[in-house]
Amino acid sequence: MKFTKQDLLTLLIGLFLFASCKDESAVGLDVDPASSITGTLVVSPVSTQLVKETAANTFAQSRYPLGYMVDPIFGKTEAAIAMTVYPVSTSYDFGTAPQLDSAVLVLKFDEASTITKFYGDTVNSKYSIDVFQLANPVANYKSSDVQAINNTLLGNFTGKFAPNTKRKILDVVAGKADTLKVVPAQIRIPLDKNFIQNNILNLGTAGTSSNTKFANTFKGLYAKANTSSATGTGGIGFFNFSGADSYLQLVWRKTNSSNGTDTTTVNFPIGISTTSGYAGVAANIKHDYAGTPVQTQIDASTTAYNVTYLQGLAGVKTKISFPDLGEFNGKYGKSIINKAELVIELGGGTPAYPFTPAQRLSLYRWDIAHQPANIPDYTNFAVSSSGISAAGEALFGGYFDSTKNRYIFIITNYVQSLIDGTIKDEGTFLAPTSYNLFQNVPTATSAERSVIGTGDAATNKMKLNIYYTKIN
Repeated sequence: MKFTKQDLLTLLIGLFLFASCKDESAVGLDVDPASSITGTLVVSPVSTQLVKETAANTFAQSRYPLGYMVDPIFGKTEAAIAMTVYPVSTSYDFGTAPQLDSAVLVLKFDEASTITKFYGDTVNSKYSIDVFQLANPVANYKSSDVQAINNTLLGNFTGKFAPNTKRKILDVVAGKADTLKVVPAQIRIPLDKNFIQNNILNLGTAGTSSNTKFANTFKGLYAKANTSSATGTGGIGFFNFSGADSYLQLVWRKTNSSNGTDTTTVNFPIGISTTSGYAGVAANIKHDYAGTPVQTQIDASTTAYNVTYLQGLAGVKTKISFPDLGEFNGKYGKSIINKAELVIELGGGTPAYPFTPAQRLSLYRWDIAHQPANIPDYTNFAVSSSGISAAGEALFGGYFDSTKNRYIFIITNYVQSLIDGTIKDEGTFLAPTSYNLFQNVPTATSAERSVIGTGDAATNKMKLNIYYTKIN
């Protein structure tokens, strides 16, 4: 057989490559970059402490919670909404001798995410929502603020929540026959006609001359759960007030130029657009942990437990600490951290419907003034000059892995900084956050909750995996 020089060179290169492969099982396999971590592994302990959240700021939220939920572990949760109603335009004219036919408060379920627009039971529970008039225009936005109301009932919705189901309604068209139209998932609450007639239509154009004047006169509406009429475990729905999504629909008759009668309709919006979001809407949230395991931990927070708790709607969060990191270099030598991952397992048994685990957690720290701050890894992964990177957020972690029932955060830079002393651990916290919105402050946009293992748990233990290389 005759070889050319090029053939001989190709043969020699091939023999060299095969001869240099020590692990025959690796031939033809790609190396997963996430797994190609070198160095020594040490599992560092994690300490946990359950703490109650502070109130959430509900100004200009992307969605607002409403409902009532009874959880065997987390107790009772109530969420109500205070709403400012505005005229569709200034000096709006209802015409000659207007007489109201109907007034309906329309609350549209949030459509931004199929995960966070509702949490709880849509199968067996019956919901009851009462509507009242606010005693004062909305001015306080903390979730713990109590909104004063006039106790005369203006309207009620009773039935099941259907956050994923569009519905058909009768569309009133001026001068034409009414038609059916399909609208997004929503709840519709008929309001007292006499009240709306006296407090809106009878005001005339003087009463709608400005948003402020109308709001100061009409005050606003307050929707809350009627807990005595609700049945089942319940749940919390999330409603959108951006644009014209939720509104007060008015249908009335007026005298036309021929002394006949015209029927017309208008939607008065709820909330008003500002440069920072939507003012005039606030959420009030109340938790009652009496007789629950959560209350037991709150009352004896320094006791060691196998599980700890996380709850949205400004409920409870878990403070974590890493007791060995301050002595890491002394114990293992001066080191470079190649990778550090915080592994959080579900605890307390398999979660069951409707109380499924939170789909996403936030992990953040306190700065020296004990104000929330992002940890370096979130900033490095997710934040750029062009905004938040979804791919970077995925690398940082915190999303629920339903296959392994756990969450993982990559916190390499943070652990290196704690070891080197360039960042002091003033407090590190785990809390639920909305699936599509990472927050390092108490959230009013997610009602999800999780039961997780602690660093003291015998099984499903929370742990910090550190891969390091000694450098001296």
